[in-house]
Amino acid sequence: MARIETTTALRALYGEPHGRAVAKQLDRLDRHCRSFIALSPFLILATQGSDGLGDATPRGDHPGFVGVADDQTLIIPDRPGNRRLDSLMNIVERPGIGVLFLIPGVDETLRVNGTAHIDDDMALREAHRVDDNLPATVLVVAVKEAYLQCAKALMRSKLWAAESRVERSALPTMGEMLKDHTRSSDTPEAQDAMLARYRGALY
Repeated sequence: MARIETTTALRALYGEPHGRAVAKQLDRLDRHCRSFIALSPFLILATQGSDGLGDATPRGDHPGFVGVADDQTLIIPDRPGNRRLDSLMNIVERPGIGVLFLIPGVDETLRVNGTAHIDDDMALREAHRVDDNLPATVLVVAVKEAYLQCAKALMRSKLWAAESRVERSALPTMGEMLKDHTRSSDTPEAQDAMLARYRGALY
């Protein structure tokens, strides 16, 4: 076994992309990208910090929660979290991001790459209000690349198949896992209590 350390060696193993794999890449959002985003309730946001470490985090809300301001601009509201701010801190330091959009039941995904900045503009926040709740900030994404990803990964994983569903009881409760991770001596929070607390703080 040998470690692959150059792009030349890597290409020698895999060859060059060709045909649709190359031609499908857009520099803006077309009508198909817009439709995909409008149906998507979930995305994975990838960033990189100044330490060189990558980070991927989930974002989810109602379908179409990501706004399409124009064919090269996305608006992603930032909902309440745990205040670690990993992604936001990374974006301040390095604005390059990748976004992977998923639609339940659809095996294709949409990849969008570009740069982002954090904005607390009131009009942008108001556009993403839920009831009485405003996002503290939004991400304004300048789209540089957009392309559809083929279905192979989700087909292999059978992600949306009923038989692929895993019972929550296959893992310890989140409270139990956090107790171990934080080396806490406190009684772990019950799963039902944690979910109820989350439901009261989604926005």
